[in-house]
Amino acid sequence: MTDRAALEPVFVLHRRPWGNTSLIVELLSRHHGRLGAVVRGARRGRSPRAGLLQPFHPLLASWSGRGDLATLGTVEAAGRGLGLAGEASLMGLYVNELTVRLTHRHDPHEALFDDYLGALAGLAESPGEAVLRRYEYRLLAHLGYAPPLTVEADTGAEVRPEADYWYHPGQGPKRVASGGPRINGAALLALAADGLDDPDHLRALKPLMRTLLAEHLGERPLASRELFRRRPQTGEGE
Repeated sequence: MTDRAALEPVFVLHRRPWGNTSLIVELLSRHHGRLGAVVRGARRGRSPRAGLLQPFHPLLASWSGRGDLATLGTVEAAGRGLGLAGEASLMGLYVNELTVRLTHRHDPHEALFDDYLGALAGLAESPGEAVLRRYEYRLLAHLGYAPPLTVEADTGAEVRPEADYWYHPGQGPKRVASGGPRINGAALLALAADGLDDPDHLRALKPLMRTLLAEHLGERPLASRELFRRRPQTGEGE
């Protein structure tokens, strides 16, 4: 089956050299999900398309082709870039890498595209861990990987904000030790309600999200985490 699209909203998640003069780009599209595309001749001289194909810039792209890699055609700017720099840029690279590693090509998730755009906008406005925790959980939820936050896995009762839980990655929060990270019920409820404004909740959620993500990322480390480790410490980060 031939895959075609005309001026589809996309963002560049990753790009790498291919052959002597071309690029392979990973794109997140609104209606077609993630796709890989060859950009022929993009590294020959000053290619206008190569200049446009940068992370964090809304684009309109056309492509066609059979199989796993399409051939990219027209590319147009769809607005101004989101202006991520410094710490926000590192966080954006983390968001991009998570999206590449956890999604499958040609698996449409229009709501995920909206959440991705919201994450970039949030990082442009106020970069911080709340944006990352929110996107991590929504990404897992869109892919069907996120266990519940508001119901106790062992009793079926509602999670209580004053109680402490052990979070089992495959089942959810339990009142008895299950080997997962320990976390306060208030932090779980804050994540479920998208109310991540308490620093204590953010600190509690970081190891939880690491555990949930590790179930699906495999053993290969995230390159963006290494960039975080090397950056000057500012108190924020993945």
